Amino acid sequence: MICGSLRDGSTNQAVIQTIGGLSNDEVRANIYRELAELPPFNPDLDPVDGAPPEAVVSLRRQLAEASAVIFCTPEYAGALPGPLVNLLDWTVGGGETYGLPVGFVNVAGAASPTGGEGAHSSLRTILGYTGSELVEDACVRVPVSRADVNEDGSIRNAEARNKIAEAFRALVGHVRASS
Repeated sequence: MICGSLRDGSTNQAVIQTIGGLSNDEVRANIYRELAELPPFNPDLDPVDGAPPEAVVSLRRQLAEASAVIFCTPEYAGALPGPLVNLLDWTVGGGETYGLPVGFVNVAGAASPTGGEGAHSSLRTILGYTGSELVEDACVRVPVSRADVNEDGSIRNAEARNKIAEAFRALVGHVRASS
């Protein structure tokens, strides 16, 4: 699971926390926690005959080990936030997301001018370019406000939790059906 927000206690992190609570012995949901450590994308740091920075090696290793990825990201200025774009830029050369099933949850509230559509559109474009397999039933918009977040960092709103769980189950179901 990858959260595109670096803000502590963000509603996007709350979605990731909520999805993490759905894991069990059969389905393990790992949270990628190194977004802030990734260096700015620079092809010179990713030589063909050498190793990229350790944070990039770690990202690529985690993606290579994943059966699927679910993103939860805010929208900034009508698109994806810079740190998430940076992460996605590092995946272009690595190829770890090629054929990897992906989904995304956008929690933009009613105050968002586009309802998160810019972030969805940007993710679709980039993930399509990297050859990821977009699982449509796992790509949802679930408005969440800060008031919907429990003290433990998970989502308390039952309707939102159910929609988030449905998206996660759709991604897991897709992976199972493809295996």
